[in-house]
Amino acid sequence: MSLETVKAHFKQWNRDKDIMVFEKSSATVEQAAETIGVLPERIAKTLSFRGEDGNAILIVAAGDAKIDNKKFRDRFGFKARMLSPEEVVEQTGHVVGGVCPFGLRKELNVYLDISMKRFESLFPACGSINSAIELTCEELFLYSYAKEWVDVCKGWESKTAEEQGVVHSDVS
Repeated sequence: MSLETVKAHFKQWNRDKDIMVFEKSSATVEQAAETIGVLPERIAKTLSFRGEDGNAILIVAAGDAKIDNKKFRDRFGFKARMLSPEEVVEQTGHVVGGVCPFGLRKELNVYLDISMKRFESLFPACGSINSAIELTCEELFLYSYAKEWVDVCKGWESKTAEEQGVVHSDVS
């Protein structure tokens, strides 16, 4: 019922009807990008790490970003250790492939990685392996109750704007 908890979460902003549910899986970045019809970089993936207090820390990052262990340790003060699939469900209420920072089973610290800031909108999952919603960075911050923007990823900075699928607006 994870999708239902996410729908209930979005109802408070009247955005529950904006959740897309697909016939096929969107569980991986590649599957989600193909299903939605966008570049993989625009999929906002949620990564679950073991926090020092026993509660998970969620990092939401662009689809082409990878956790930089040194940056993570420098920012949080401990080593990045991902949760097992069972721990992910226990902590978030969502299965791997549908993990998102919305409608969580318990209150967790959510951080957004700056790798997403290069896009006008992104597509995070919505609690199931076949759902997503399109959100701007500002909406993602608001709806996820994120604590702050962080710089804990690598692998996305070296790409050109064209390779990243950055949307430019011409200002006259």
